[in-house]
Amino acid sequence: MQKSAPHSSQHNHHNSQSAASPTVLHTRNASDHESKPQGEDYTIIRQLKAIPISQKQLLADVKGIYAGLVMVEEKCIEVDNKQAGLGQGGSFSQSKLNNTQWQALIELHRILLYEHYDFFLACQHPSASPAVRRLASEYTMPARMWHHGIYSFLELLRHRLPASLDYMVAFISLAYSMMALLYETVPAFENIWIECLGDLARYRIVIKGDDIRDREMWITVSRQWYSKASSKAPTTGRLYHHLAVLARPNALQQLYYYAKSLCTIVPFISARESILTLFDPVLNAENSNGKYRLPPLDTAFIKAHGHLFTNRTMDRFDIAVNEFLGLLDNQIERKTKKFLEQGYQISISNTIAILSFGSKENPIMKIIAPPPAADETDIQMEGAQNELSLPMVSFRHAERLSNSALDIVLQRIGDPNCLSYVYCTLVFIYHTSRFSDAMDLLAPAFPWQNLAIYLNTLLASHVTLDRIQDNKFPLPEKDDTRPFPEDYAMWGLLYTEKFYPMRWSLSEKMDEEEKHHELPSMVEQRRKRILWLGCRIADAGPWIRYDCSRPKFSVDGKDTDLESLRSRSNTVASTTALPRAETGTNSDTEISPVLA
Repeated sequence: MQKSAPHSSQHNHHNSQSAASPTVLHTRNASDHESKPQGEDYTIIRQLKAIPISQKQLLADVKGIYAGLVMVEEKCIEVDNKQAGLGQGGSFSQSKLNNTQWQALIELHRILLYEHYDFFLACQHPSASPAVRRLASEYTMPARMWHHGIYSFLELLRHRLPASLDYMVAFISLAYSMMALLYETVPAFENIWIECLGDLARYRIVIKGDDIRDREMWITVSRQWYSKASSKAPTTGRLYHHLAVLARPNALQQLYYYAKSLCTIVPFISARESILTLFDPVLNAENSNGKYRLPPLDTAFIKAHGHLFTNRTMDRFDIAVNEFLGLLDNQIERKTKKFLEQGYQISISNTIAILSFGSKENPIMKIIAPPPAADETDIQMEGAQNELSLPMVSFRHAERLSNSALDIVLQRIGDPNCLSYVYCTLVFIYHTSRFSDAMDLLAPAFPWQNLAIYLNTLLASHVTLDRIQDNKFPLPEKDDTRPFPEDYAMWGLLYTEKFYPMRWSLSEKMDEEEKHHELPSMVEQRRKRILWLGCRIADAGPWIRYDCSRPKFSVDGKDTDLESLRSRSNTVASTTALPRAETGTNSDTEISPVLA
């Protein structure tokens, strides 16, 4: 784009809307209305017709705005880099700014934001040609506005806290208002504005000295924006990483979000560093008396996953797993309905651990998510791995954790609070069942017998069998076809990419609280969905069978009656003692925001 004369930085950014102002009705004030005699007609006065702007004039205006924008942008880059350079080494004493200098910097960045706003409005003017409308994208204007207009200056302010506290609060307020305005008036980049609003709210959280209620409010605000963004871009792992940071001190939710951020279709690789802020305080005994104390089950579960992820102190892995398994049944009993949420978080985290948190070296990942350039021969060769290789050993450890936990859940016959756990696990198995090499690795140790017994108990109370035997996804028959809360939790994972009906993409418009609202009808819908998945898995291979004439699920050579499960459970309970790990006080460290 050719630069023209600089656009005045002092113009009112609302003026760019005037050319497209709609016709409005003339309004009267209260005194006019009161003095008007009854029965007298009011006249409607049309607004003066706006003179349409020509393509040539609009293009000239856009060029003028852009030229002024570039000048201010270059100045912002210059001063931000200069101040950042002066502060290198952690000391800002020689570059301390006074009030006038801070106010000048805020004003400079405010002008840049206003210039961007004018540019966006001009580019989406009703008279704009397609070429003009594309300019904001072609010149990466949203990213430039965020980086040069907001992010660099915020980092400068953050590194100079607490001296810069008041100025940082003022600038965040200014930037947040501008982003909210862009969200309302420039919908072409709605997804970007939503994430930026979440980032700004997250910056507000890290400011010390805030009232605890203000901090909690900004955490809620940031979480709402990121949740909204993830609904619109469910395959973007970065958004789940941000939600993980905000989930403290809920360790189960944190682990779920971190794990998901690494196993979406577009994973956020930087989360491999951030997740250590969850694992390290739990794994390191010297940090056991920290600020945040985790419940015993959470401690054992995070420890087990921490060992898997870091591959450190694996001699303690079995102790952590057995501690977790020993507490799981009581946790389900104690949490009742709350376990619906905890259940799907544990199930999804275990599944992602089986995939080595999205590692390309994982034997299952190589089969179900091969690199685009890999051919079928390469996949077959990679599938037959040495059982003693590090990726295979790690996979077997995670498999043991997942299958053992599932075994306990499947034995809780008739407990509706376990349905979300079973459902999430079967979604993964259903996806994997389409890959015979993957099932060769997974199937031998999977608790098929207990699953068949569990499914048969669901069949006993299920009247209509046509829906579960149909290959079509079993949507509810009533008007309310909303997904389960755990469906939103799995949305975007690489193994659910083609699982859900296309029509459910519209549910991004649903309120966040409504998405997690549990309806009474969902219990029966979950049972139906689990049975449907059981039938589809039975269709895919010989691991479990479904006889529609009886109807019944079975496993070759295994008794799948409920009495056999009870007998086996009693035998195991009387002869097996799980070693328990000592659980101390655990902590989670303060997490600095990753906002780039």
